[in-house]
Amino acid sequence: MRLTGVRRTALAASAAALALLVTACGGSSDDGDKAAGDGKAQGDKTASAAPAAKALTAAELDKAALAQADVKNGKVTKTAATDDVTKDKVKADNKACESLVFAETGVPLGEPAATVKRTWTETPKKPAADAGTEEAVKAAFDVDKALLTLASYDDGGAEAVLKDVKEAAGTCAGGFAFTAVGEPAKIAKVTEGQAPAGADEAVAMTMTMTGDEGDEFPVKVVVTRKGSTVVTFTVLNLAAAGSGEDFPFPTEISDAQLAKLG
Repeated sequence: MRLTGVRRTALAASAAALALLVTACGGSSDDGDKAAGDGKAQGDKTASAAPAAKALTAAELDKAALAQADVKNGKVTKTAATDDVTKDKVKADNKACESLVFAETGVPLGEPAATVKRTWTETPKKPAADAGTEEAVKAAFDVDKALLTLASYDDGGAEAVLKDVKEAAGTCAGGFAFTAVGEPAKIAKVTEGQAPAGADEAVAMTMTMTGDEGDEFPVKVVVTRKGSTVVTFTVLNLAAAGSGEDFPFPTEISDAQLAKLG
């Protein structure tokens, strides 16, 4: 793996993606928080016609967020305030793609009543005993990192968020450009995939980012709704940065998080 290529791709990525990559290289932060495959996207269930559930409070959402005790693999931390990206720092060149930009950068969509963010870092894989230097380096970087953004909504806001994301996924499949915290980034394509189970509605996507020299950087983005709460999973794999190699979405994390929402 060309580490210079990885860093060049990372610098061209969104601020949220960059923050996760930096953490992957230098360790996780435990402080900070904020309260207030190809195919057609599928949901575990269709949206219910029943009255919208009441939004969770900030305290309830914090309690429902993924915690260390909920996972068997990896480390869960609260997202550092310095790594957080707010809506005013992100702008899509095409307004129709705005919800995808927010989802990819970990910005809560719509107008939530409360939000909470968590970061999950997979336990590093051990290289084979007879692995060469290149294989050992690749194994060291073959680590998934996920940014979980939880947001609760009143008055059907959660359903509206999923509707917007579904429409944008189709409209912006050919790619789009955006700016996050002053850094330009480009998504070459958006490929819809199989959504994980456990949600009332879900949209699964692979957003392929490209660097200045054409390096490809796949980012897995899954937006789910459980009642009045939307959970967005943004997942990166550093080994895939620059190579364009695909990697599976870690359903163990979505399973654990969605189960806590009841």
